[in-house]
Amino acid sequence: MRRCYAYTLVELMIVLVIIGILTSVAYPNYTGFVIKSRRIEAQIALLDIMQKQERYYSAHNSYIAFSADSSDPDEKRFKWWSGASARDSAYELSGHACPGLSLRSCIELRAVPGTAKVNPRFRDPVCETLTLVSTGEHRAGGKLAGCWP
Repeated sequence: MRRCYAYTLVELMIVLVIIGILTSVAYPNYTGFVIKSRRIEAQIALLDIMQKQERYYSAHNSYIAFSADSSDPDEKRFKWWSGASARDSAYELSGHACPGLSLRSCIELRAVPGTAKVNPRFRDPVCETLTLVSTGEHRAGGKLAGCWP
């Protein structure tokens, strides 16, 4: 006679409880790392665009505003999304004159998370909108002061 080996209901329930505990610890950490990596991706995109804006300023003695709705060929040279493609990006980028100043003296670049033109499901509740100014200032609209490295 051959003996059958099987798991008991108690053993299966213990395994399910262990999987539940591991998932409840791992998932929040995973989502935190995803948000942080998308934020870093936006910061890199802002720094890259600022470098291109400085080159443009050197040649034309003025910065140039841009957004996702830009139609001017000069404005289209600046990427308005943070990732590899607009559809996969988490932040929409734009450039505007600094408040109270003209584009001849200052530009403010912004990265806004989860707009309709990029991934609308993405949210960054910690840092919200990232801003980089041609004066070197960088700030975030959220509650945390350490959003920029």
